[in-house]
Amino acid sequence: MTFQFPSQVISSHQSLINRGAEVIRVEAEALGLLADSLDGAFVEACHAIMRARGRVVITGMGKSGHIGRKWAATLAATGTPAFYVHPAEAAHGDLGMLVPGDLLVVLSNSGNTSELRAILAYAKAIDLTIVGVASKPDSLVMKSADIALALPVTREACPANIAPTTSTTLQLALGDALALTLMDMRGYSLRNLKTLHPGGSLGVRLASLRDIMHSGRGLPLVAYDTPMCDVIVTMTSSGFGIAGVTDSAGRLCGVITDGDIRRHFDELVTATAGDVMTAGPKTLFDDMLAEEALQFLNDNKITCGFVIERDAPVNTNVPIGVIHLHDLLRAGLS
Repeated sequence: MTFQFPSQVISSHQSLINRGAEVIRVEAEALGLLADSLDGAFVEACHAIMRARGRVVITGMGKSGHIGRKWAATLAATGTPAFYVHPAEAAHGDLGMLVPGDLLVVLSNSGNTSELRAILAYAKAIDLTIVGVASKPDSLVMKSADIALALPVTREACPANIAPTTSTTLQLALGDALALTLMDMRGYSLRNLKTLHPGGSLGVRLASLRDIMHSGRGLPLVAYDTPMCDVIVTMTSSGFGIAGVTDSAGRLCGVITDGDIRRHFDELVTATAGDVMTAGPKTLFDDMLAEEALQFLNDNKITCGFVIERDAPVNTNVPIGVIHLHDLLRAGLS
């Protein structure tokens, strides 16, 4: 698909939508070419980064530099230490940020950006592995690279084939592909990433129930033989709308909800907690992520649940906390 400059300025509602959609389709088509072009060089780059004793240093000029910053941020956020160095600043003293054991990734669409010469030369001088990313195999970057990741040769989405658009989309996608492949190679999971993302909405999603559950003496727990009049007081005063029923060893053997009370309304005067409770309640583990807990509550169509210590050394199934759906929603999950 190619672009042509419009014969007149476009301004109608539909023509603007058509133009935007055309740009996206051009870039989507190029992404398909990139996916099909991955080969042994991609595998070699993954293994080289895994072997690196130091950090992954990303460099690139202009729009490639902006993409390079995103590469560094995504790699670091997924378990691969990385940072960006501006190639022009590198030639004015920042070359000292590179040390033996690092790996250098150089981004350039043409591969012949003159500002890259100094950092390429220095990387070779201190024997760094260089991964080059460019669209021209015979360019400075690709000839200097130990591992050459070739981008498909495509037109920019710009009608004049000048403004970096399709090329930077390809660079961005390749960086994501490397970062997430490396994350899998390192065996990273959501729990591993928790320590790298303590803030923001992602930090909330990765928080464990132990961090946000209600615990301590205020848990709405009653003994098996507690009269229902006292159970109702516990449920009302706690504000959770639920009471956990425990046996003599403190293990959770049932729960009582508003629904249980309605079903046994005629028996409440003489009934005990054990008579009214629903046995074998659904429980959550203390190391579950907040996002997993929300999914668990929704899947089981319950609004509140007791939290159990997963690896309790003795006396398992003892409730150590309680979590309500509203706690998770107030924390920012949805």
